[in-house]
Amino acid sequence: MTKEELIVSVKKKTNGHLSKRMVEELVDETFAVVAKAIKKHKRFSYPKFGTFTVKKRKERKGRNPQTGEELLIKASKSVGFKPAPALKNKL
Repeated sequence: MTKEELIVSVKKKTNGHLSKRMVEELVDETFAVVAKAIKKHKRFSYPKFGTFTVKKRKERKGRNPQTGEELLIKASKSVGFKPAPALKNKL
């Protein structure tokens, strides 16, 4: 699903009470709040959907695929997702 498809789907659920632009702003703000929560609290949980958490990756060795030269890949952070049992059962 794309962002556009999400906006159209949410707009249909409002029965015309919200404009497409208002729905888009609402979706954008929702994802901004989720991103801030993940950054600040290191996790965001939504019941019956799942939990987003910050994952830390250690520094490690890698290879340049073009030259085969060994290089050091810096430590980094990423976001992981663990689906809730209710979501897993629907798949």
